[in-house]
This record gives sequence, C-alpha cells and structure tokens, in this order.
Amino acid sequence: MITPDMDLPPRTPLADVLATLAPAGDGLEGHVAADWMQGRTLYGGISAALCLVAARRLVAGLPPLRSAQFAFAGPAAGDVALSAQVLRAGKSATFVSVDLMSEAGHGTRALLTFGAPRVSTIAHARFAMPDVPGPDACPSHFPSGHGPIFARHFETRRAAGAGPVSGATEADIAVWIRPLDADIEPAEALWLAMADVPPPAAMALFRAPAPISTMSWMVDVLTPGHPAGDGWRLARATAEHAADGYSAQSMGLWASDGTPLIAGRQSVALFT
Repeated sequence: MITPDMDLPPRTPLADVLATLAPAGDGLEGHVAADWMQGRTLYGGISAALCLVAARRLVAGLPPLRSAQFAFAGPAAGDVALSAQVLRAGKSATFVSVDLMSEAGHGTRALLTFGAPRVSTIAHARFAMPDVPGPDACPSHFPSGHGPIFARHFETRRAAGAGPVSGATEADIAVWIRPLDADIEPAEALWLAMADVPPPAAMALFRAPAPISTMSWMVDVLTPGHPAGDGWRLARATAEHAADGYSAQSMGLWASDGTPLIAGRQSVALFT
C-alpha cells in the first residue's frame, strides 16, 4: 500500500510492459516493473492480462476470448517467462493453457477458452449495469496518497458502497475505472487489468488493515472487442460469503454505455 512518505517507482504504462515480451524458446520472456506490484507479488490483473497476451502471441488464429480461469499459485515479480499449450482446437472453440513463471517459481496458471461466433436464435441479456452516478459525480475511491501501488495506473471513482477498512456491514462496491494511458490490444487484456483494480469487496468489512490474497479468478467475456468509448468502465464486486479466512465474491465489468464486458467470480484469502 502507498503511504504519503513513500519513495515511489516511476510509472510504467501497460503497453511498455507488453513491449518487453520477446520470444524465448517456445515461449516469451519479459520484465514487469515494480509499479505493477501488489505487496510481494504482481497485481493479479496484470498477471491475467499477460497470460492472455501470451496466448495471442504464441498461438496463431485464435477466435475471441469467451472465458478464462486463473489460479494465482504463488508470488511473481520482475523477470517473467510465459508458455502456452493448446489443449484442444475444435471447429469453433480452442482451449489454451498458459503458465507464468518468475524467479519465485510458478506464479499463475491460466485456462483460456476462445470461441468463434456462431449463428444462434438465442439472445438473452440479464446482466445490467448497476444504477449509479456517473464518474464525474463520484469521489476518488482511494484517499489521496494511499492505495496499492498498481492503482496509480488508473483513475478510480467510488460509485457505490463503502471503502476498504471502513467497518461496513455490507460488502458490495462499485467503482468507475479509467486507464491513465492509451488502451492496448487485445481489448480484453485491458479489461482483465481493470476488473481487478478495486480491492476485494470483503475489505469493506475490515476494521483494521490486514493482508489479502486473490487465489483464483473465473471470468466470462460477454461482449468481446467492445470499443473503449470514453475510457470509463464500471467494476462491481460483491462478497457473498466470508468464513474461515476466505471470501467468495461475484464481479462484473461494464462499459460506460452499459454494455456488459465481464462477469466473474473470485476466491480471496483474508488474513484477519
């Protein structure tokens, strides 16, 4: 977490991090700067984004991303290596496994499902964006001079719910998020980097600061390739159950025009 007296590293845009990725054997190697850390490990959102970018670069001709599962098995930092394996390629769907490694060992394992669009008579939309004020009417989500280091890459506005470590009785938050730097391709990689920006919703229940660690993350991509628009996206996280030091939460990400981008779930370890 940032404190007002910290000597912070310079900010490295996500595009610059992706530019470090270079072929190495059958995979990729690169470097993730310290300003993308969360505690002793890489921020989960950038680890997920790196796994998706690696799949796109290492496996040709992939259709749009439809769903993904990420297991954050251990800490990762600094120099990273990524490898990808095609598990199955069918007529419309391709399953790809990606591993992210660093000097600390196995950081992230991803299972990505890509699927080409098919003609269908079914259209069902029931994942509506919460009714919240627009970003211009909302306060900053993180107090000035505080928040995780990686959050310096985004502008955040709290649209609903209580802030972290506020001793709230409900754990349901909504946060407007906009990247400070230019969007990247594929768009879904940026969405992954953004959807995980708000702290786990259960942190609103905390009465004192304590560590947390995301263990796993499952996402469904609802509208692949949706244009960036004004850059704002709304992320919502709701802790549905917390016990035994673990929290299960549902998540969503919407474009500012209300288009649903991501629906997901996370399992979070709580050290309090």
